[in-house]
Amino acid sequence: MLNFASIQGFDPSTVQNGSNTLYVTLMGIGIVFFGLVCIVVLCTLMSAIFKAFSKGEKQEVKQSANVVTEANAKIENKQEFVAAVSAAIAEEMGADVSAIRIKSIKKI
Repeated sequence: MLNFASIQGFDPSTVQNGSNTLYVTLMGIGIVFFGLVCIVVLCTLMSAIFKAFSKGEKQEVKQSANVVTEANAKIENKQEFVAAVSAAIAEEMGADVSAIRIKSIKKI
């Protein structure tokens, strides 16, 4: 057992009571909660700023997406397209092209 009288500079009359301990605990919890609220506010603020700056970029992406879908709408040689898809799937699976069978290809 620890003998407090043997510690130099220890005064038993300065031992904190329960209310002081409760105060320190509540202050710690309060500070952590305040910090978390600050983080949420900063994230919301940064999100709003990025959305404001990216409005022009979204319009550019939509325009380029329309060009891509128009280009993909017309497949001139379907056999070459099926062969390319078959080769890509076979390469990903690590199998031979003759080992896979594609029953249908649908545009999503």
